[in-house]
Amino acid sequence: MMARTLGLLVLAAGLVVISMGNSHNMAADSAPPKLLRHMVLFQFKEGVSKAEVDEVVTAFAALPGKISQIHSFERGTDVSVENLAAGFTHGFLVTFKTAADRDAYLPHPEHQKFVDLVKPRVEKALVFDYWVE
Repeated sequence: MMARTLGLLVLAAGLVVISMGNSHNMAADSAPPKLLRHMVLFQFKEGVSKAEVDEVVTAFAALPGKISQIHSFERGTDVSVENLAAGFTHGFLVTFKTAADRDAYLPHPEHQKFVDLVKPRVEKALVFDYWVE
């Protein structure tokens, strides 16, 4: 009886492994959806206060709650030890599922309101869009 139970357990475990293997292969066959990254770097003007910088960061971080086309959002400040940031101190990564989503985001009134807040405070901005490969 014990040998039969053990045999059934081994058989069941083998079926689970086979089943998991098949689902993995199916997932590997279908390519993950492409995502469009919209990378933004800011170099703030000399004399812009910490409070003004914080206002920009907070306003940018609020956009995903106001613009439905934004799939995800990340932000951070430069911590590189390579000293190659060229004066850019703050980075933002806005992700879209489609180019149409990005294209709707750019003229969106909430984004334009944000741009109006940023323009007088930023010395340089770098914007770089790319598809995740």
